[in-house]
Amino acid sequence: MRCNYACGSHESLTRRSFIGGSAAGALSMLGFGGMTQVQAAKKLAAQQKQVVVFWLSGGVSQLETWDPKPGTETGGPFQAINTSAPGVQISELLPYTAQQMHHLALVRGINTKENNHGKGAYIMQTGRKEQPGFAYPYLGSSFSSHLSPADSPLPGYISVGAGGSSKEATFLGPRHAPLVLSGGKAPANLEMHSSMTAERDALRRSLRSKVSQRFEQKRKTAHTEVYNESFDQAAALMSRRDIFDFSHFSDKDVERYGKHDFGQHCLMARQLIEKGVTFVKVGHTNYDTHSENFNFHIEQLGEFDRPFAMFISDLSDRGLLEHTLIICMCEFGRTPRINSRIGRDHWGTAWSIAVGGTGIKGGAVSGKTNETGTKVIDREVNGGHLFHTYYQAVGLDSTEEFYPNGQPIAKADPKTEAITEILA
Repeated sequence: MRCNYACGSHESLTRRSFIGGSAAGALSMLGFGGMTQVQAAKKLAAQQKQVVVFWLSGGVSQLETWDPKPGTETGGPFQAINTSAPGVQISELLPYTAQQMHHLALVRGINTKENNHGKGAYIMQTGRKEQPGFAYPYLGSSFSSHLSPADSPLPGYISVGAGGSSKEATFLGPRHAPLVLSGGKAPANLEMHSSMTAERDALRRSLRSKVSQRFEQKRKTAHTEVYNESFDQAAALMSRRDIFDFSHFSDKDVERYGKHDFGQHCLMARQLIEKGVTFVKVGHTNYDTHSENFNFHIEQLGEFDRPFAMFISDLSDRGLLEHTLIICMCEFGRTPRINSRIGRDHWGTAWSIAVGGTGIKGGAVSGKTNETGTKVIDREVNGGHLFHTYYQAVGLDSTEEFYPNGQPIAKADPKTEAITEILA
């Protein structure tokens, strides 16, 4: 995906996807079809956690979403409205989300000190600043490696309308790289050719395995391991291609979510979570509003608000929110100062995100900015704090380490800690 932004930068994401492992062979073993959705969800909750990230590419304005400042010189034309969480107000541009705030918590004290698209995105998706010569795994790949059953035929990390790159998995390997659903469509070639019988397919797989084993005995390399693992995962995924059948949404659901791409992507994400995929990333773009900030936010948030709220509501009704962490974030916020083009520029100094679901205290608020939103005046946090919080919300020890090549690498920045006031 390539988006030309007003600032002259661009977002370039590789469309090459790798087949990964995910978390839901358990659904079929639990007899999902024979139980109600809520019963299945509760049984599943005891075994796994899942994560959904809504990535608002370009940098949505905190002042038009989670931290409005009406009536101030920086506040803009929109008012703050009450929500289902007592005492918590958000922008009037999010009326449907306001009804779901009892499921969400707000982090209003973020300061990443980064105003560059790429670097800001890296911080928010790895919890660290870029380091020369070393790459940290992205959030989706990390959760795939921690939460996905090793024998699952499903990808552990699926990106819907948000792009993705094999590089996100780094040392975790291709199993945990994102499977990208380009254009919101199922991967190609999930079915065998009509001329291929099951017996013939079994024979060719057996031959490939023998040849591969013979090659590995003489010259085993990382490339052969990657190839073999990707092949095996692709073959396994073909047996569960039902997760990508998005043709059965009811007319009512399509109407509720909206017929635009983002609404349909949210419906797809709901199905992927219902089927047991560990990590789903959903993208919504064009928030880089250097000009006409208010008009663009009316349009963009008008499209975002209802399907996002419907997704939260549906997961709650189905019992899925009990074990699903929801994160709504971007690479940075927007400047409180309104520029000469009626726009807001890049702002990593004082901004907000929303989180909810499993492990999160609904209705909680952490952090505070001053009356004009120009700086954090209480509970300043950065990407490291957020990663500790995400890990702990799904029951993982955020102080443990990865061991690539036998070298310990902290999963989350050891100089930071979790935002405990929003953890349940």
